[in-house]
Amino acid sequence: MTKLLAMLTASLVLGLSAIAVAQEGHPLKGSWLGEWKSNAVHGDNILLILDWDGKVITGMINPGTDNMALTRATLEPSGWVVRLEAEGKDKDGSAVRYVIEGKIENLELPNRSINGTWSSNKGGGAFTASRQ
Repeated sequence: MTKLLAMLTASLVLGLSAIAVAQEGHPLKGSWLGEWKSNAVHGDNILLILDWDGKVITGMINPGTDNMALTRATLEPSGWVVRLEAEGKDKDGSAVRYVIEGKIENLELPNRSINGTWSSNKGGGAFTASRQ
């Protein structure tokens, strides 16, 4: 009886561990690498670091180089539509306001992606990023 109880306990612990590992958390949380094509101000490559504190999406665009903190971020679960807003500066120090809008693709996969567009007072174009 003791062996049976020990085996059941071990099975339960292993089963719960597998469930805990499978939990991804918030779909935007993590590091994202991608491109915002035709961005003459900050280049074509983009790095997003996104976080979720249980209430608010926060993050940074191109940390270490451009350091643009998100001023607003939303995720609409019906359709998985993402909107990120940030403010930066161009090489002359003029303000640049960015808006990225896209849809999360392959939500069920760890390396999901966001595909859409970006726009600013200096231009716009296609946007794509994949979670790392």
